Amino acid sequence: MKIRRALATAVAAAVTAPVMLLSVTPAFADTKPVAQTQDKQSKPTIKDLEKAAAAAKKAYDKAVQANADAILVLRETLDALSSTHPLAVAAAAAEQAAKDAAAAKTTADQAVTAAKAAIEALPTDATEEQKTAAAAALSEAEATAATAATAKTTADTKFTEAEKARQDARVAAVQAYSAVDKALDDALAAKIAADAALAKAKKEAEEEGQDCEPENDLTAEVTGLPTKLVAGTTTAFSLRVTNGSDRHMDEVIAYAGVHATDKSGLKDTGKFFRLQWSTKSSPKWQDLSLDSYIDGVGALKPGARADVKMRLTLDKATPAGNGVAFIAADFFNEDGSCGGTPGADMYEFDVKAAGSKPGKTEDAKPKPSKTTKPGGNGHTPQGSASATPATNGSLAATGSSSATTSIALAGGAAVVLGAAAVFVVRRRKAGSDA
Repeated sequence: MKIRRALATAVAAAVTAPVMLLSVTPAFADTKPVAQTQDKQSKPTIKDLEKAAAAAKKAYDKAVQANADAILVLRETLDALSSTHPLAVAAAAAEQAAKDAAAAKTTADQAVTAAKAAIEALPTDATEEQKTAAAAALSEAEATAATAATAKTTADTKFTEAEKARQDARVAAVQAYSAVDKALDDALAAKIAADAALAKAKKEAEEEGQDCEPENDLTAEVTGLPTKLVAGTTTAFSLRVTNGSDRHMDEVIAYAGVHATDKSGLKDTGKFFRLQWSTKSSPKWQDLSLDSYIDGVGALKPGARADVKMRLTLDKATPAGNGVAFIAADFFNEDGSCGGTPGADMYEFDVKAAGSKPGKTEDAKPKPSKTTKPGGNGHTPQGSASATPATNGSLAATGSSSATTSIALAGGAAVVLGAAAVFVVRRRKAGSDA
């Protein structure tokens, strides 16, 4: 008997209300008893999912174009604010006025000094007329100096205000671009979710029999995958699958897929990546293609866990860019019951060119974070896998990373965006064909 796993509730909701796609991360949402019931009553068809995927792609394409247009606007605005923009012209004029006022004050102060020197230079037999003239000259010079000081203060204030207005305009331009950039990130996440749902539904349509239920207490977790990887190196990390439920799982398989693009976000660089896995029961390193799965986990008792050694090798020719790893797990029992993690977690990382220094980095964190923690205490490691990943190549140090777009003001603007990646979970047959 063939089996298939039910679509997650969030995918069904996204199809019936496409606007929700813009807030869905590239996985599936958590499920609740009430939501599961609703999903069974109104499960989306492949046609519905195809429409949702097409709409998500259209929205993503528009977001890409809008982002490109926004970069041009940002560059033009920043350039103008350094030269021809009205605020730049006003700031330049205010700066010149402040310089002129400063020069006038200096001249006036010098006149006061000269007038005082003239009084001190009067001979002892100076006439009252000479003394009166010298005192009048000093008084006039001091009045002029006071006026010049006031004018300088006023000019300095106007220049400060004009320069602040120009800087505020720069900040506003960057913030406007950031909003467009955020919309592009959201559109990409929606496209990934829609493509994943469609691919999953098509695969399931080929199978018959019992629907598999989402199992919150089956978790798949990655540790040791840095947020920055360097081309020409191999990174070892670990994938842990935990059965936090109170049921025995006869066969557990894990899914791990890596997708990457260059900095433009338009060129797929996956051909430069080699993902492999190994377990105690299958110690020989095995390649993991985009749509394959890890079948070396075996059975998991209630509260038990198994670790899979993973290693990711980047060819020296790998272009700098961004990558994501998707992680999930399914289980099958001899009685026909089956299920899996309600969704797939996404781990983001940056790709550095060969010879680069990764700098400070840290372990990648799952997005979205798991909403349900494994139940039970004292998980028991299974004998099918080792908990210690093998190290081959360079394992990056800890630090921070982001595969999201960034703006480099010094260069105008630069976009770093991961292109769409399709998440496909393949499951084996449970039992024989009916």
